[in-house]
Amino acid sequence: MKAENLHLVETGRLSDELETLIDIGKALTSHLTLEDVYTVVMEKVGNLLRPQAWSLLTVDEQTGELCFEIVVSPGADKLQGRRLPAGQGVAGWVAEQGIPLLVPDVSKEPRFSGTLDKEIGFVTRSIVCVPLVAGNRIVGVIQLLNGLGQSEFTEQDQRILSTIADFTAIAIENSRLLQTVRALTITDDLTGLYNSRHFQTLCDYEMERATRYGTELSMVFLDLDHFKQVNDTYGHLTGSRVLKEVGQLIREVIRKVDHAARYGGDEFIFLLPSTGKKGALGMARNLLKVLRDREFISDCGQPIKVTASIGVATYPTNAYCLQELIKLSDEVMYEVKRSTRNAVKSS
Repeated sequence: MKAENLHLVETGRLSDELETLIDIGKALTSHLTLEDVYTVVMEKVGNLLRPQAWSLLTVDEQTGELCFEIVVSPGADKLQGRRLPAGQGVAGWVAEQGIPLLVPDVSKEPRFSGTLDKEIGFVTRSIVCVPLVAGNRIVGVIQLLNGLGQSEFTEQDQRILSTIADFTAIAIENSRLLQTVRALTITDDLTGLYNSRHFQTLCDYEMERATRYGTELSMVFLDLDHFKQVNDTYGHLTGSRVLKEVGQLIREVIRKVDHAARYGGDEFIFLLPSTGKKGALGMARNLLKVLRDREFISDCGQPIKVTASIGVATYPTNAYCLQELIKLSDEVMYEVKRSTRNAVKSS
């Protein structure tokens, strides 16, 4: 190739590289979800480096496993969401060591694992894999397989990919931090359920939908019985831990479409869209049974019995508006507290 033609090729490559980095840089300053970040990276890496196959994997901080978040490959449907054991293969090694790795020929690389190739019918010849490092943490890796039209990647490919990875890691970390901040503004920090302020927003939305489409909407009010005695007997640290465990239990019991919030100290409230009185009573009774059966333990190892008084009201059967729905379910709950406790009652 003539020198002037080579210069034009290299100039074009650098221009594409710069454009890619600018686009990923824009992602850093945008309020993007993780999915949006992944989409930007997927498009730009594919256009610039043109590998035959590639993937972005994130590290599970609890287990050290790698999870396929983006897969561009003939067997992508089999790999998407798949997890790799910590340290497995080239990607696992790079994630553990935090060092980029260029493998011109996988047949000569002892760290290469051909397990996935066999599963999806792919033949890996060469690999370039770089870590995604945010701060002092390795949050994932980007791995490219088989450069298009060539069997080996180059050091220039590794350099470009490492630069892209630096931008991508920051974008991923920023997106995660943004999600965390957003979650903190709408959730109760002890139980992990919604806080009362955000719950009110959800109530307004669900009531509007129920009114528009003529569907039922049920509300459930729950108050833990004699919970002050738990704090007085075992201390507030135990009391807080039990409340946290109750919040976890609630998240396990309710449906994905239901909304649950911590309404006060030991009060909880639930909004059940498209649910009549029968369904709401069923949910409330099931939750009460799970509470009764759950073994709560104090910090000194003593068992704690937890029960609740629960009230149920349904729109439009019992209430004609949101305020009336809240008022009725609350009143019915207090009727249970003043009588038997440890029971469910509907309006």
